[in-house]
Amino acid sequence: MKKLLLLLIFVLVIFIPFILWSIQSSQELNVVILDKTVPTESYREHNGLTWLLNHLKYEQNTGNYSAETDYYGFVPNDSEKKHSVRPLPSSLTGTDLVYMADTYGVYQDDLPWTPNSRGERSELIYGGLLQEEWQTIKKHITTHPSTLVAEFNSFASPTEESVRKDITDFLSLDWTGWTGRYFEDLHRDNEELPIWMIERHEAFTGERWAYEESGFVLVHDWKEEIVVLSEKLNHVGASELRLAFTEAGKGFFGLEESPPYQYWFDIVTPYDEQDVLAYYDWDLTSDGKELLKKHQIPSQFAAVIHHRKNQSNLFYFAGDFVDINTVPSLTRFAGWSKWKALTSFEATSPDSSFFYRAYVPMMKKILQMENQEKIMNEQTFPSTSSGDASYSARIQGSTFEIYHNGNWEPVAIKGVNMGMGKPGTWPGEAAIKESEYYRWFEQIGEMNANTVRVYTLHPPDFYRALKRYNSEHDKPIYLMHGTWFNEDLLHELREKHPEADAYSSEIVEEFQTEWRNIVDAIHGQANIEERSGHAHGSYYTDISAYVIGWIIGIEWDPEMVHNMSLKYANQEDYNGTYIDSVNADGMEQWLAWQLDELVSYEQEQYGWIRPVSFTNWVTTDLLDHPAEPSESEDLAVVDPNKLKVKNEVSEVGMFASYHIYPYYPDFLNLEEKYTEFIDHRGERNNYAGYLKDLNAAHDLPILVAEFGVPASRGLTHVNPFGWNQGFLSEEEQGNILVHLYEDIVKEDMLGGLVFTWQDEWFKRTWNTMDYDNTDRRPYWSNAQTNEQQFGLLGFDRLKIKVDGEIDDWETDPLYPYSNGSLEQLFVDSDERYLYLRLDLSERVHMGEENLRPVFMFDVHPNQGNEQFMEIPSLKAFNTGIDFVLDIQGKDRANLLVDAYYDTFLFHYGVDLNMLSDQVTIPNRNSGMFNKIQLALNKEMTRPDTGETFDFVAYETGEFRYGNGNPQSEDYDSLADYYYSEDDTILEIRIPWALLNVKDPSQREIMGDLYKNGSEKELYQHLHRKEYIDGIKIAVLLLDNNNELKSSLPKIINSELNGQEMKLYSWEKWDVPLSEERLKQSYFILQEYWKTKN
Repeated sequence: MKKLLLLLIFVLVIFIPFILWSIQSSQELNVVILDKTVPTESYREHNGLTWLLNHLKYEQNTGNYSAETDYYGFVPNDSEKKHSVRPLPSSLTGTDLVYMADTYGVYQDDLPWTPNSRGERSELIYGGLLQEEWQTIKKHITTHPSTLVAEFNSFASPTEESVRKDITDFLSLDWTGWTGRYFEDLHRDNEELPIWMIERHEAFTGERWAYEESGFVLVHDWKEEIVVLSEKLNHVGASELRLAFTEAGKGFFGLEESPPYQYWFDIVTPYDEQDVLAYYDWDLTSDGKELLKKHQIPSQFAAVIHHRKNQSNLFYFAGDFVDINTVPSLTRFAGWSKWKALTSFEATSPDSSFFYRAYVPMMKKILQMENQEKIMNEQTFPSTSSGDASYSARIQGSTFEIYHNGNWEPVAIKGVNMGMGKPGTWPGEAAIKESEYYRWFEQIGEMNANTVRVYTLHPPDFYRALKRYNSEHDKPIYLMHGTWFNEDLLHELREKHPEADAYSSEIVEEFQTEWRNIVDAIHGQANIEERSGHAHGSYYTDISAYVIGWIIGIEWDPEMVHNMSLKYANQEDYNGTYIDSVNADGMEQWLAWQLDELVSYEQEQYGWIRPVSFTNWVTTDLLDHPAEPSESEDLAVVDPNKLKVKNEVSEVGMFASYHIYPYYPDFLNLEEKYTEFIDHRGERNNYAGYLKDLNAAHDLPILVAEFGVPASRGLTHVNPFGWNQGFLSEEEQGNILVHLYEDIVKEDMLGGLVFTWQDEWFKRTWNTMDYDNTDRRPYWSNAQTNEQQFGLLGFDRLKIKVDGEIDDWETDPLYPYSNGSLEQLFVDSDERYLYLRLDLSERVHMGEENLRPVFMFDVHPNQGNEQFMEIPSLKAFNTGIDFVLDIQGKDRANLLVDAYYDTFLFHYGVDLNMLSDQVTIPNRNSGMFNKIQLALNKEMTRPDTGETFDFVAYETGEFRYGNGNPQSEDYDSLADYYYSEDDTILEIRIPWALLNVKDPSQREIMGDLYKNGSEKELYQHLHRKEYIDGIKIAVLLLDNNNELKSSLPKIINSELNGQEMKLYSWEKWDVPLSEERLKQSYFILQEYWKTKN
């Protein structure tokens, strides 16, 4: 009886798991498996997956899964020694999960009926993911809520590069080109070690393969490099690679770490680190890290990545995780996978241990996720009365309304414009990365802004970052999207056909391609080929619900607009599906046409519409400006009132968009009805006066799509109330922005967008653009060019803070310690400034003699003054002094330029003859030094009064005393020099442009302005250049009578010997260093917008 009972218990223990498995309900899950690497009937690259699906009782619509038949790819027939191909269907309709197991393929020597060749390279029979196969998969994932799981090797060799790039972009990762594998024995006799690997390494290094014991072999796919990490050579402490799960990975999978993984892997980096669920963790020694660093291989890289595309989940396993030599014949046994996890030991069966203790738990979670609740439901949006289109924004009266959390919310637009530039790149390179965009969105959101405007298509990273930010924050950032009008193409056409305009077929084709691409991109349905000067790539992120308006076009050329009004005077008005023009001129008809086509395209393709507008500016506004001196600034009109919306677009509305600045055009500073206008504060305010008139003239509500002032040293235009284009501190910039936005709101506008979010080093300004290298602007920061510094976010490193503290000086002194009053001189530089530090033995400018330091600079090696009218007793030889910086105290300091090297004098006096005083061409070595000036306005006449205004310039070489450390309570971003608290340390920063440096990154300076030139080509002399080894610097200590008291170098017999002057040189660069820093203006605007809805 006892034996019978024991037998019964044994039978129950055996059969209960079968019974439990049998009573579990099956779940339908249609999985498509792609496996091109099936050289034998073991099906080891996907056999583990089909076993797991059957074990977990997932069924396809035809029943259980078979490793032999339920996959697409290479199909071997071992018994008949032949093969076939099971092609991927052209449609994956009904598929819940796509599993890309391996696309490496099968080579001739991989087949079991081929004699053993030990891994020599042989002919590829079948392999690599084809473009049409990938497009089928991609289309399904982007258009149907589903899951994609891809493994190593899904995109490496032999997949073509164009397909690979599309796949990695879709998966939101970069592949370094490196793959790797663990080998228990690295000895060349090991049969597991492919002979091609040994041969390639020996060919690349010229050394015999002599590795032994365990380690990793890393192979670069296209560089032919092979790197070996050997445990014996102390590259790794323990030859094992484990998965270390991130916090997100622990939460999702419920795993902390994995058993060792000992097969092939690839080295990838995610676009966004937050997508990483697990990293590979290996025991690298310092020698191993150095070896990886030498070959530019990251020491930490992602193992499991999860990303979202629209309503689908994407997973990437950076290893052959499903690969297992054998799987149990049992599937119908509850708890079998857990039992195998407990009994698969790392030491004896590492592949089984990893499969059951890491791969199976991960796939269980992924399969549950797909089967139970695919993706959180997206918000639904209202539809037009016809039901043909959805929309998330509308214009109600003079208010924007946005649909958010099921309600229409009135919104005052407060935001920023965002370009595509960053230090070291041109905008057309589209070089900003997702991590940068995301960080910026966080900062913009923290500034209490609600809107970003872009002018053209940005790279896919922009749209991914915006979608991610909005999915993670309660208050979204909305997008006003522009479409760029190619003015450069228009200028090219005009050279051949002067009558070319916006209606030219080339222009229309270019513009319509631009907006079609953008419409597709915001809906996550664009694959845009690479084209110079434009963003490109695969756009899979649908951000359409956050796009609250179209603003097409640019600041229109008034001459083109005027000519179109004449040329098309008899053209009939445009009558579209959604937008008409009424009594309109040619440009207004063209805009109605383009907006109508854009709206029609988006409605037909995606069933969406949104408020529409076009870019306009004061130059082409609909008001008359009788005081405007420049004919072109009041030549043409583009009138938004002449465009009328109808049908569905009338439900979302149209608005006018203007770029409005307080300092230009000139009528704003001259016309009394503006300069004498009294605003809501009871103060004179030309900006508010103009806004009031503009608003009154419009039937449409107005968005001020650009407004701002630059926090720059350089100055270009002056406003009567100090709201200038330049020479404003960051604090002044912030206060003016608040002032202007208050005016915008008080004059009943829709809101305003600050120009701009980030500084733009590639920009130019009319009064400095002739003095630098046009091809090198992005590579340095020109403090004199205000257009570069409209941003709330700066990139300047400010290597030396100019605060009287010496802890940021790391260079050796140019002139070492001396016994005189001038102890030491230090020199340093960065992308923006030349820095000087003078150590003094006493408070020289405070004594009875009021001694003052005077710095002399030999910039151009073949010219400059050897005599000095202000210091007649001093002579120079073996050098010529081009610039003199005279620090007369804390309230006065000036940088002066040799008259012969004075670009302002040459440009406006000699070449253009615009200066009121008679200009004489200066002589070499005249002994004269001039003030450094920039032009502000050329001579002009006010047409309504006949009043003439003289040419205006200002002294930009005048230096400002102040603390240049952003961390200081006394910070002044315009500071040029500062003394330490005890007045014994003097720090100075000189903008490169003030020293006639055209491009510091290449040590390029302005050339000889007068040598060997005719009057006809004088202007071209500004483009002359020289390359120098550095700048020679001397410093003198003078008294009130300009008598020399001390100097560096030492002056003997009143003669400054150039051979004794020290040369400061600096390394050239092509990749500038930069550091992001939020300016004071950011925080001022942040505080103000906190209180504004």
